[in-house]
Amino acid sequence: MLTKVYGSAVFGVEATTITVEVNTDIGIGYHLVGLPDNAIKESNYRIAAALQNNGYKIPGKKITLNMAPADMRKEGSAYDLTLAMGILISTAQIEEKNVLEEYIIMGELSLDGSLQPIRGALPIAVNAKAEGFKGFILPIQNAKEAAIVEGLEVLGVSTIKEVIDFFHAEIPLQPTIVDMKAEFYEHLQNPEYDFSDVKGQESIKRCMEIAAAGGHNIILIGPPGSGKTMLAKRLPSILPPLSLSEALETTKIHSVAGRTKQKGGIMTSRPFRSPHHTISDVALVGGGQYPQPGEISLAHNGVLFLDELPEFKRSVLEVMRQPLEDRDVTISRARFTVTYPSSFMLVASMNPSPGGYFNDPEAPVVSSPAEMQRYLSKISGPLLDRIDIHIEVTPVPFEKLSEERKGESSVFIRKRVTQARDVQTKRFEALENIHYNAQMGVKEIRNFCKIDAVSLELLKTAMEQLNLSARAYDRILKVSRTIADLDGSEHISGVHISEAIQYRSLDREGWLG
Repeated sequence: MLTKVYGSAVFGVEATTITVEVNTDIGIGYHLVGLPDNAIKESNYRIAAALQNNGYKIPGKKITLNMAPADMRKEGSAYDLTLAMGILISTAQIEEKNVLEEYIIMGELSLDGSLQPIRGALPIAVNAKAEGFKGFILPIQNAKEAAIVEGLEVLGVSTIKEVIDFFHAEIPLQPTIVDMKAEFYEHLQNPEYDFSDVKGQESIKRCMEIAAAGGHNIILIGPPGSGKTMLAKRLPSILPPLSLSEALETTKIHSVAGRTKQKGGIMTSRPFRSPHHTISDVALVGGGQYPQPGEISLAHNGVLFLDELPEFKRSVLEVMRQPLEDRDVTISRARFTVTYPSSFMLVASMNPSPGGYFNDPEAPVVSSPAEMQRYLSKISGPLLDRIDIHIEVTPVPFEKLSEERKGESSVFIRKRVTQARDVQTKRFEALENIHYNAQMGVKEIRNFCKIDAVSLELLKTAMEQLNLSARAYDRILKVSRTIADLDGSEHISGVHISEAIQYRSLDREGWLG
């Protein structure tokens, strides 16, 4: 008897429907074909134990299972439930009363028949809805995540017995229903980290506000204990709230990586990723034998924080250059290519020297010029050119630390940032892939960052004295455009240009040799 059951495979952040064909015939043997990986090949042991512990069995017949399309690599243990249901119906151990072909069925089986969570539930649900399936049967742990997709019946189950009873005895399963909009907007307020906790550092807060308003990459340079990490952690709290489309896209990436929260559901806050400096280039940009998204993709629509930037291996930093420009990363293998989105804000921090202090005669640790040059040369010029804002962070004096008065709350800063972003959204509404100033290309810079003769002369002087590159010239214009947006100014003035030039600390004489 031939039975067809439907599952799904995830490639990149998109899913493809997999048809599992189960055929039983005279003879003995268990043959699984269709390019399964080792985790799928081992499924027969899990399936046999799970069925036996629930009153069923894999009969002594010749069973052939094909996972079509047969030339596409399948991986992971999420097909256990799909294969098990195909075997039960094909061997007539249960009679199918509900319509099997209307459902996508996925889940990893434990030996007692209970189900373990799977990866990629959200992209699978999106694809199931697009291809006209009525419902999606999956582990209860992933049900809330998949239920984000409206118009699809999401049935969360805890054991294989519940699935058997649903198809064989027509015992109904309770659909999981999520009011996505209500859940999404409920969690927008009350950030975990707030700028009101930061004492002093008003000029740095201004820089962070500009960076958030225009989506600019920023690097913080300062001695140990000056507050670089504290400031970076609070940046997501002033970024504009995720839109529903951004939240869905971000949740899909985390779903594929198996990093959605235990409670499931849609992501309501922008991601903040802070990998350790020992990270490999593959872990940062993504990849592996079976490619998975890296840290830059997990930070999509959020912040990637690289603490102590010169401590990262140079090869790791260099592989970020292309994703910083293109805002996606393509991973190619012999048989397939996947692309992960990686539109993130880069926030980096570094000490100004190996000892942590720079040109300070009272410093407890003094580094020689050769040591400083070797330390700073780990960061290439092309990478620094892709960072719009360079700012020095100085230690907070005792008088500021001991103040009782709290600083400005992230909620108020976010309002100004959101207003500036709204101006940019309107400005770029006719352009498909540009939503804020940091995403502007050369053509857009020429159109939207026009400056008068006085400002042009000021910029020319700065370019000559600081020996800036052509890319740095564009960065200054982008940042000045954002400053003008925060001021509510339609035109860029000399004041905006002057402030933007100040945020190129590493271009000044005395830095980087």
